[in-house]
Amino acid sequence: MELRKVVIVCNPNSTGDGPDNARELERTLAEQAPGLPVQIQGTEYAGHAEEIARQAVSGSDGVLVVSASGDGGYHEVVNGVVSAGRDGHGLGAAAVLASGNANDHAGATQHRPLVHAILEAHAQGMSQRMDLLELQADALPSRVAHSYIGLGISPVAAKALNEHDLDAVRETFLVVRAFWRYRPMTISHHTATGEEKISVDSLIFANINRMAKYAEFSDESSVEDGRYETLMIPHRSKLRLLADVTRILRKEHPVISRSEPYAFRTLQPMPLQLDGEIFAVPGDAEVTVRCLPSTLRTVR
Repeated sequence: MELRKVVIVCNPNSTGDGPDNARELERTLAEQAPGLPVQIQGTEYAGHAEEIARQAVSGSDGVLVVSASGDGGYHEVVNGVVSAGRDGHGLGAAAVLASGNANDHAGATQHRPLVHAILEAHAQGMSQRMDLLELQADALPSRVAHSYIGLGISPVAAKALNEHDLDAVRETFLVVRAFWRYRPMTISHHTATGEEKISVDSLIFANINRMAKYAEFSDESSVEDGRYETLMIPHRSKLRLLADVTRILRKEHPVISRSEPYAFRTLQPMPLQLDGEIFAVPGDAEVTVRCLPSTLRTVR
């Protein structure tokens, strides 16, 4: 697909690197690809990046929407591009210009400066695609995730971190406090003989090989293989949970790679984390996670 325009989305009021990175990318592309239109659009409220991305690709094929953000901002952009494509309003692409506190996706998938990938796509066209994860749950609209979906302790800790301005000491304190206050989540699986209830401390579905800067799942994970990795920590005790987390950090915890959907039912309201964004799922909700192979056009 021909690259016809680049729209860079960022939060102009961010204290991070997003605005500066957006302007630098705009300047570099103007110098090295003067025939390629480039536009910066700033967000004004939560969810605005998704609206900007959807509008940018609607009715105009070949638009690349770049999110100058962390994983959460990129999550919005990806959902906006995918939503427009599903509704038949345009064929666009998305990429992330790492500019946030958590850049798991960029760290796992980008091995050169994004500007080089964009210049290559401008010369040769956009041919790369990547898998996405899809979450379908009762009472929630369908959403996609570029990196991971998690329930259990991971969204609980993320919620605590998102509610505070952080330094390293404060971040560590909040994670430890969330860890000791955490109570397990109960889900139910359908089996041949009925329903099986499972109490879990963490259940993660991953499209990439790492999460939260430090946790690495599998060297075999790829965003192009049509599969995703599942990591479950059944509830036992706080000390056992701590041991399991340590095993994850060492890449020693069992991980199952699968292509088929994973379905369960919530037995209580619980938070779900998609790419760092927190969503509330009601109790007694049917939840399905699946891989969407080669769904998103991208450059990297």
